[in-house]
Amino acid sequence: MSTYIFGHTNPDSDSIVGAISLTYLKNQLGEDCIAARQGDISPETEFILNRFGGTLPELKTSYAGENVYLVDFSDLAQAPKDIKDSTILGIVDHHKLGDITTNTPLECWIRPIGCSNTVIKEMYDYHKVAIPKDIAGMMMCAILSDTVIFKSPTCTKVDTKAVKELSEICGVEDYKALAMEMFIAKSAVDGASARNLNTRDYKAFNMNGTKVGIGQLEMVDISVLESRINELFEDMKLMKQEDSLHTIIILLTDIMKEGSQLLVISDDLSKVENAFGIKIQNNQAWLDGLLSRKKQVIPFLQPQF
Repeated sequence: MSTYIFGHTNPDSDSIVGAISLTYLKNQLGEDCIAARQGDISPETEFILNRFGGTLPELKTSYAGENVYLVDFSDLAQAPKDIKDSTILGIVDHHKLGDITTNTPLECWIRPIGCSNTVIKEMYDYHKVAIPKDIAGMMMCAILSDTVIFKSPTCTKVDTKAVKELSEICGVEDYKALAMEMFIAKSAVDGASARNLNTRDYKAFNMNGTKVGIGQLEMVDISVLESRINELFEDMKLMKQEDSLHTIIILLTDIMKEGSQLLVISDDLSKVENAFGIKIQNNQAWLDGLLSRKKQVIPFLQPQF
């Protein structure tokens, strides 16, 4: 029986590449594993797969009766609906510990660092398994994406060391230049629907019994979206209604200005204002220096609930 390895819903590059890189490692260690995904990939992830010849993981949304490894999440809100009917063999993550529980002991690699693929790099090193050139390149890009080319407050020396070592394996000398190409691809909005933009990197959270949705769109220049803000808000209202959310936040993150425009629809805006010490006007606010959802948003917002 094969074991499936996959990341969260609305998968980002870390969860897709993490499924690929962890699957290769586990197969080398004698396990029969298959890389999977819960949803469509983003333009950035497509860029990474094309650049290094990666194979798109299998689309699979039901895992009842399956053995699984989870990558880049441990929250039920980001899991398949039937996750409780699967056997979770392990979790590899770099976020806060979520609310997924298991009936049996499991392998757990959770580290407070910038990217799940950095954790997987440590697993390769621990098991003394060589990383193939193509997988090393994809892992390097995933780390550069999650750490916003080392600008994110989540970035650690472990992440920068991993990128340097992976760049040597894949033969990319100027990895920062490649990362800028990747973020330019990530910034592509032409032809994209409001729902596509709002959900490219979107996660739902259960905050002490209250459902909150938070999306983040990292771009080289967010000004290209100025004419579409109302369109994004209208779709956010639909998402809030469809998922019975108390609050939905979309962060338009400008990696050059190193900050985020916060768009919010909420039953109680004061909770968001109190979380960040700001005044929201027209359901918007600029948050200077905010680049990380998991370190600069979740720890401040969750206590408000």
